[in-house]
Amino acid sequence: MTFVLIPGAGGQAWYFHRLVPELQARGHDAVAVDLPAEDNSAGLVEYADVVVDAIDDRTNITLVAQSLGGFTAPLVCERAHVTLLVMLNAMTPLPGEAPDTWWEATGHAEARAEHATREGRDPGFDPMADFFHDVPQDVINAAMARGEPDQSMTPMRNPWPLDHWPEVPTRFLQGRDDRFFPLEFQRRVVKERLALDVDEMPGGHLVALSRPAELAARLVAYRIAVAR
Repeated sequence: MTFVLIPGAGGQAWYFHRLVPELQARGHDAVAVDLPAEDNSAGLVEYADVVVDAIDDRTNITLVAQSLGGFTAPLVCERAHVTLLVMLNAMTPLPGEAPDTWWEATGHAEARAEHATREGRDPGFDPMADFFHDVPQDVINAAMARGEPDQSMTPMRNPWPLDHWPEVPTRFLQGRDDRFFPLEFQRRVVKERLALDVDEMPGGHLVALSRPAELAARLVAYRIAVAR
């Protein structure tokens, strides 16, 4: 089976560099996609084009979408032979909604701040505290050495072009330690928008960096369950 991995903001396939070998070690093909995040002419449809090109003639795809990748993955499902969609700590769009308007529509800022306050943390945004708090130090060092990825605002302003969720089996997997998209926030949003329950696993927002082996095991188990 093939896993195709869509990164979040910044569009770097590097985000999955610890997950890919874990999936391969379990006997599966794994393709992490670099998105044209620096290209001001590229929006959500162009991101989907890049993913479809990466899939090429592969079939029986498990598509995994991290964070902002949740806006791109359903577009790919309409164009490729996707057997299973796994939303991973992802943004769940509604028809006509742009990523820029998703934040206010879902009440994200309030939910994130309330979660931080309950944990005794400063509610202000801090990328180290919100994203990297459970990532191993050597991986943090490697990420910092790469520099902050650029992300064009073009896809943020594009309304999500579908008028329906694709007819593809969908699972939603959420890190229970995610400080950026807190678990209780995701449970509410996903139930309202997809009528799905959220599955949870240990790990924060960057779970592919912090717990790649556990994540690979969960993804393979999803795929096996769907195939039965």
